[in-house]
Amino acid sequence: MVSRALPRLALVLLAASACAAPRSSLAPDPVDSGLTPRGISAEAWANGLAAHRLATLEGKTTSSLLTIIDFTRPSTEQRLWVVDVGTHEVLASEYVAHGQRSGGLWATRFSNRDGTHESSLGTFITATTYIGVRGLALRLRGLEPGINDNAWNRGIVIHGTPNVSAARARKGSMGRTEGCPAVPRESARRLIRLIENGVVVFAWYPDPAFLTTSEYVERTSGASQR
Repeated sequence: MVSRALPRLALVLLAASACAAPRSSLAPDPVDSGLTPRGISAEAWANGLAAHRLATLEGKTTSSLLTIIDFTRPSTEQRLWVVDVGTHEVLASEYVAHGQRSGGLWATRFSNRDGTHESSLGTFITATTYIGVRGLALRLRGLEPGINDNAWNRGIVIHGTPNVSAARARKGSMGRTEGCPAVPRESARRLIRLIENGVVVFAWYPDPAFLTTSEYVERTSGASQR
C-alpha cells in the first residue's frame, strides 16, 4: 500500500506546484516589460498600444503598425519607433524634433493651437503625402478633440530636415521646428513610405491635462476613467 501511495502523492504535489507557479513563469501580460519592444519605455508602449487598440475599434486604422514618439526623452536620443504590434518587431527607430516653443533639449510644453510652434500630443492617423519645401512630407490627422485635432489645419506633418541628425545628437544639440515631428533627411523617405496612409502615430508625454482629457491613453496609467 505504501509503495502505491507515494507515486500518487508525488503527482498531487507536482500538480499543486504547477498551479502555484510564480507569475513570471506563466504567459506574460501583453504590456509586461518582457514584451515591450527594445528601446521603448513600458509606459509609452502601454499607452501606445491602448491608442492603437481604440483607433482600430473605431475603424480609423486597419494597419498593424504603430508609430510611437516619446517626448519624455531628450531630442538627442532616438525617440521615434515604428513597431508591428502583432510581432513586436521594431521596423524603424529615428531621431525626431519637437516644436521651438515646446522646450530646448527636452519638450515640456504642448499645444493644439495654431501659431504656438509647439508640438501636439496624442493619437494621429497618417494620411497622404506631398512634396513641400523639405521634400516628401506626410500629413497627419489628429483624432483627439482639443488635444491634436487642429494638426491638419496647422500643417503638422512628418518631413525630413538637415537640422535633425545623428551628428547633431553627438554634439548635444538638435534642431527644432514649428511643431512638426521632423526626422533626419536621409531616412525620411523610407519612414514616410513605411507609415503613410492609415498608420497610428502616438505622441507620448505624461502631461496632466492630456492624461485627464485623452480617450486614447491606457486606463490604468492615471488618466481619468471614461
